Amino acid sequence: MITAIKGKISRQGEMAITVETSGLSYEILTPISVLQRLQENQDSDGNIRLITYHYYQMTPSSGVPVLVGFLNEVERDFFLEFIKVSGIGPRAAVKALNRSIGEIAQAIDRGDTKYLKTLPGIGEQKAKEIVAKLQKKMGRFILMKDRVMPATPARQASDIEEEALHILLQLQYKKAEAEEMITKAFERSAKLATSEELLNEIYKQRRIS
Repeated sequence: MITAIKGKISRQGEMAITVETSGLSYEILTPISVLQRLQENQDSDGNIRLITYHYYQMTPSSGVPVLVGFLNEVERDFFLEFIKVSGIGPRAAVKALNRSIGEIAQAIDRGDTKYLKTLPGIGEQKAKEIVAKLQKKMGRFILMKDRVMPATPARQASDIEEEALHILLQLQYKKAEAEEMITKAFERSAKLATSEELLNEIYKQRRIS
């Protein structure tokens, strides 16, 4: 299973790029919202690091390996939630995500099916299904900023505060700012039991302020 790739972009198309690394070339499907920020996320040597979703597209005679690329784990997590909606496969999701994930997450959170219908391949019924399936899970994704920090190594969080802090740092919040948001969230609701609940509470307090 390929979970990440680092290398140089040798070709860029409308919804895919080719990354060369260690003498191999990998074609990676990439949402437009990610494609638009590739250049600013290259390192000083011109390399890009992508977090990948690796799956097999089944044909009558075989399975074809396919990679989908993202700039960090949170973007990939949103994609994994998005494809849980009935009838939205990985390729359809790549095509649909032509706006920033934070913007799409806000539309889902407020139940804005009119906005969702502007996404490629999303009609009235599919927009309603997206809201019904995902509306209460968008807090962490709404917190996303346009610019993305260089990916940091994934680690196992020992508790929900550490996990939430890790996610907020990926979203380019300063450590002191993130720690303050976490503290205020617990002041508002001491019964938060998961990092998802904690991040949703942080989103609520930022929306009110």
